[in-house]
Amino acid sequence: MGSYRWGTAVAGVALTAAVVGTVSGCGGDADASSAKKKTAAPPSFAKASAQFEDALGNQCQSMEPDSCWSEMDALMKSARKLRAAMHGEKSVDTTFWSPAYALIDTMEDGIAQGSDLGGTPEGEAVIADSDTNRDEVYGSAHRLVDWLDAHPIK
Repeated sequence: MGSYRWGTAVAGVALTAAVVGTVSGCGGDADASSAKKKTAAPPSFAKASAQFEDALGNQCQSMEPDSCWSEMDALMKSARKLRAAMHGEKSVDTTFWSPAYALIDTMEDGIAQGSDLGGTPEGEAVIADSDTNRDEVYGSAHRLVDWLDAHPIK
């Protein structure tokens, strides 16, 4: 009977210690890890724009719906990094980037559809209310590259 009480007491103490340790956040300094995340510098503009152009080079050629979602998603992730780099670029003010931000916003509108709606065959015009979101994503990406080429920063 004594060993039963002893075992129960030890188990109770161990459980209490585990709960207190979990609640108190043992295992590391949460403020230190949060500070590291907050002080991360944005990617350099040159690196982010090169990565964006590389991602655009991986454009899918299929016209079938849902055949290019992974490429569109990768391009959008790269565009978001480019936007962060543009925002962090201090050689120009944020109003300089307004046209570029607008193109990335158009890409966001296209990707917000949640899937690849397919493409239009080459040579056919994209109608504004058509069932494709690729012009919003890929078309805006190409226009963004053209804009960046026409507006170099030092």
